[in-house]
Amino acid sequence: MSSTDTFARVVIDAATEQPGHELLRKLATGEVAVVVLRNLLPEEAFTKNRERIGELFANASTTSYSNGTLTTIGPYLAKHLSDLDTYFQESKDAQAMLDGVSFDLAERVREGLRKAFGLDSLEPAREPDGREYAASVVRIHADGVRNPLHNDNIMRDAADTGIVLAGLAQQLSCVVCVQECDEGGELRIYRRPWQPEDETFKIEGGLGYDEGVVEGHPGHEFKPQAGDVYVINPMQYHSIERVSGSDRITMGFFLGFADEELGSAVVWG
Repeated sequence: MSSTDTFARVVIDAATEQPGHELLRKLATGEVAVVVLRNLLPEEAFTKNRERIGELFANASTTSYSNGTLTTIGPYLAKHLSDLDTYFQESKDAQAMLDGVSFDLAERVREGLRKAFGLDSLEPAREPDGREYAASVVRIHADGVRNPLHNDNIMRDAADTGIVLAGLAQQLSCVVCVQECDEGGELRIYRRPWQPEDETFKIEGGLGYDEGVVEGHPGHEFKPQAGDVYVINPMQYHSIERVSGSDRITMGFFLGFADEELGSAVVWG
């Protein structure tokens, strides 16, 4: 992986600094690899929510692929684009489950992001018929798990579904490190957005793309710490390196913007 000083992370102490709206634009255009917000919430908010989510581990769901697994609490939209009724029902059930243990990390992080980036609004996405998208998804990376190189682009993936998210102008991703692993678990992200011709690199029957798709492109590596809230452009290729030791537990959601002004956003898991 090559790297440059220009494609790097920006670390903000949210207790004393505001990242501002311009950093969102730099993420959207690929000028910045990662924006890391530290001290966005009090430490006790992470401690309490880590305990609360621990009560729900028995409800986690694992999806297996030829080259990896995804273990989550709550549904993720990309898995259900061909069965949206199931997604919306599982979203509703998951929110009730999270409310049952008073897990409020997603709501608190959204409000923190809204203030930090000066957004007019930041709320879960809804369909015109009132169905609400999942506000977040919790991901559990156990010892030995790696997420292969991939990219996320709901405008591309949902183009034929008719859902409101397919008409967005821009997509970013927020990840909250609830628990860090002992070793590994680094985010690797490349200054390389998906192109249609990249499908020749797609791993057949598995997750993601062959590493050759990012050869020669600048990359950046970031190992999150517990309490870190970070934002990336998921339309750039990225991976999560192999986890060792304790589980790597994150909560995340995508942010979707209706236009290039990036003034307000909706979220989904």
